[in-house]
Amino acid sequence: MTEFFQSSLGFGWGWFVANLIFILLIALPVMLAVAIVIYVDRKIWASMALRRGPNVVGPFGILQSFADALKVFLQETIIPSGANKGLFLIAPIITFTVALMAWAVIPFDAGMVLADINVGLLYIFAISSLGVYGVIVAGWASNSKYPFFSALRAAAQMISYEVSSGFIIITVVLWAGTFNMTGLVVAQQGHGLGFVNAFGFNLLLFPMAVMFLISSLAETARAPFDLTEAESELVAGYQTEYSSMAFALFWLGEYANVLLMCTLNAVLFWGGWLPPVDWEPLYAVPGIVWLILKICIFFFIFSWVKATVPRYRYDQLMRLGWKIFLPMSLIWVVLVSGYLMLTRYGV
Repeated sequence: MTEFFQSSLGFGWGWFVANLIFILLIALPVMLAVAIVIYVDRKIWASMALRRGPNVVGPFGILQSFADALKVFLQETIIPSGANKGLFLIAPIITFTVALMAWAVIPFDAGMVLADINVGLLYIFAISSLGVYGVIVAGWASNSKYPFFSALRAAAQMISYEVSSGFIIITVVLWAGTFNMTGLVVAQQGHGLGFVNAFGFNLLLFPMAVMFLISSLAETARAPFDLTEAESELVAGYQTEYSSMAFALFWLGEYANVLLMCTLNAVLFWGGWLPPVDWEPLYAVPGIVWLILKICIFFFIFSWVKATVPRYRYDQLMRLGWKIFLPMSLIWVVLVSGYLMLTRYGV
């Protein structure tokens, strides 16, 4: 597509238009997916609590998310008199923008990636660590004690679990030998038991897959780690003073991050766009279909946990991150690197 536009618009403008179209082809479906998964999330919670969930707006309540979006769009944006106006308004924009930026290096199929850079995994790790700034800025700029408490919690929580997530990712990189996201997926072909396309079936990497899933819940502040917006303690956490589209941007960013972490779980440990089994007929199904199916499975797990597991206390959250996950991930880096030195490199 880039060559087509460059032939008609020139090198610079052709490149710009082609990449703008690629960006829209990723950003628009992600935002539509956010509206769908909010509805699915509510339906899953409802079914697990023996309730109906959204069932009024549209057939089976499927238009409920769009009705909610219209409602917040028409509401007035209220800025507290004591708030820092500039930072108050820029915080949800940071959260939403950062949530979309990480999708640039996600491979949806072989060759179907916006930016196939060699350090794609490092890029995602860097971008995801920026997400905490939106929460911190929102909490501080609101000039209110509950959002500020939430911002402090968010900072400590996200940093705590990013440290262990980093070491977990190192084990995958050691095994695959690349930071490139496409390379990480290709390295999983036939990896598990000789015929399963997943690092998750590697006995050395399976504990890391489980830890990464739990860290994903903490990283996105989902239950049982939703201490940043603990409604029984902090009203609505860092979002307390927000209304209208500013509040909606936080929601869009939060669910876009949830979808991103579901995608990362699928790409890093469970074969990404590859079919579950390395069997030729299964490759007839487009890779993006396999990836979406895996994302849906992980999103169901996220919703399942939120509907069934009670919230952790803050000391339990910190203990899990620093006293269990961090030492375990460090030990596993040593184990994986030692095993590879013995078996792959013959040292």
